[in-house]
Amino acid sequence: EALIRWNHPTRGLVSPGDFLPVAETHDIIVAIDQWVLEAVLRQLKIWHAAGLDLVVSVNISARDLQRDDFFDRLNASLRIYPDLPPGRLELEILESAALADTANIRLLIEQCRQLGIGFSLDDFGAGYASLTYLKEIPAETLKIDQGFVRDILVDKDDLALVRGVISLAHAFRREVVAEGVERKQQADLLQE
Repeated sequence: EALIRWNHPTRGLVSPGDFLPVAETHDIIVAIDQWVLEAVLRQLKIWHAAGLDLVVSVNISARDLQRDDFFDRLNASLRIYPDLPPGRLELEILESAALADTANIRLLIEQCRQLGIGFSLDDFGAGYASLTYLKEIPAETLKIDQGFVRDILVDKDDLALVRGVISLAHAFRREVVAEGVERKQQADLLQE
């Protein structure tokens, strides 16, 4: 997953949680999304030329995703790298991004799939978590929010939520990614 940091001249590296919420309320987020996407595509080309077959996911803001020109800009960016095999780019969207206009988001995902781009629902369970999304939004992957994963070894409710999301994902034939795994015991429990 490509994660942006702001290299501030006096504060040093600033976490995305400290500046993206403000950026997402303005059109500047579209420029940030585009910059990140192009940086990822450049890096994917370098890795591909070196023989590395990696998939990189990029977070896309709701504001950018819902713009009429999103698909055209994405397609134009991909055309710059014609040798990049399909399936190397995945776009992550929050459940709330799909909430506003499910039909258009579904259509956009289907168009992007034709370009070889995958989709994941990020932070699943932390937002609106409507089960309708599993039916209506054809994302291939559900990413379980790290807030649930962090305490699965000590919090039975978090463990129950994670197990429930994994079961739902499997029932709907989706891949599952658990975010924030930092200990072997967490990984072992999730593998189980």
